[in-house]
Amino acid sequence: MSLSTLILACLALGIGFGAVLHDYFPELIAPITHYALDPLGSAFLRLIQFVVVPIVFSAMILGLTRIQNAAQLGRYVIKLLTSYLVTSGIAVAVGMAIVTLLQPGAGITGFTASSTVSTEHQSLIDWLVSLIPVNPLEALSSGNLLQVIFSAALIGVAIQRVGGAAASFISFIESCYAIFEAVLALVLRVAPIGVFALIAAVIANEGLGIVVRLFVYVAGLLLSTALMMSLYTVILLLLKANPVRFFQSMFPALSLAFGTASSNAALPIALQNVQENYGLSAEIASFALPLGTALKRDGSAIMQGYNALFIAQVYQVDITPSLLVAIALSSLLVSFSTPGVPGSAIITMATVLSAAGLPVEGIAIIAGVDRLTDGVKTMLNVTGNTANAIVLSRWEKQLPSLPPLQPTPELTESNL
Repeated sequence: MSLSTLILACLALGIGFGAVLHDYFPELIAPITHYALDPLGSAFLRLIQFVVVPIVFSAMILGLTRIQNAAQLGRYVIKLLTSYLVTSGIAVAVGMAIVTLLQPGAGITGFTASSTVSTEHQSLIDWLVSLIPVNPLEALSSGNLLQVIFSAALIGVAIQRVGGAAASFISFIESCYAIFEAVLALVLRVAPIGVFALIAAVIANEGLGIVVRLFVYVAGLLLSTALMMSLYTVILLLLKANPVRFFQSMFPALSLAFGTASSNAALPIALQNVQENYGLSAEIASFALPLGTALKRDGSAIMQGYNALFIAQVYQVDITPSLLVAIALSSLLVSFSTPGVPGSAIITMATVLSAAGLPVEGIAIIAGVDRLTDGVKTMLNVTGNTANAIVLSRWEKQLPSLPPLQPTPELTESNL
């Protein structure tokens, strides 16, 4: 059985196991989640985080060494940020349009805002300054992906300037990349167990009934995500980038993204899939995908605007043009600073609500169901990130070579 198939099978088993616990054995939920499911899920995510930072750091440096000069690097950054802003803006608009059309919060009554809660949050200027690490080793040890990318970019540019003097350092980085790719292969052996534990814990505690109670809300969120996936399919078609081959190539990364609900966890597999199966050049993939994983969050962009208007409907707040603008702008900015870990969009949503003057306590209404839809949003994050890298390759007139499609890894001793 291929690894991707096994992950999806364990995902289904986890949903079933969690539902049985929730409906028939509620007294067992606390001990099983505390002593088994939560530790297994947390351990798996920690293993993934152990691999992500060194792979991103080394891949980013190696990618920059392949870029010819600083002008080319600047061109890549400008083009990527342009496509990020356009597609993320569309994602925010899609989410806000769907929630306005379906009105999922209109039928929910009994909620009254005690007050508009104001929360402290980082300003845009402070956030930009915080991207610069005081110590590159601290950035690596803390796992701050944006600071890791900044450090790698600075080192990569310096490598280009010193030329041959950096040859031994480049060899060291190449060795690090190869070693942690091998570590990743070992970590993926336990991915099905980790995915089972993560989803089973959520379903056991929340139950599938919450989806029924918020059916229109969930349906609208899934519809918004499907529309953005369709948009990327159309973009790939217009670029003659073979969308069928793209999704075939990315299936392992997308299945892992769905199971873990973590863009960071899916990044190493996405790098492998888009290069080995789709043929995207290592120069673009190793630069664009880490940058996009840190910045590009279409799932978060949809969710922030969608949830803000949903909460406004629940609390019967008047929808004015100024409120729509405040939600749209804050949702767009917050989507670029959402960490690539499960549930992070709910945490950053407080910033959007406070910026728009909406009741922050409304987060409690959707906190339970968010984890059930988090995997779908993460699949969109990975798709959008990779599709934007392909847009950059077309913009640079670097066409993928489309090698023979590699089968997904099988769990056999020979692979070890």
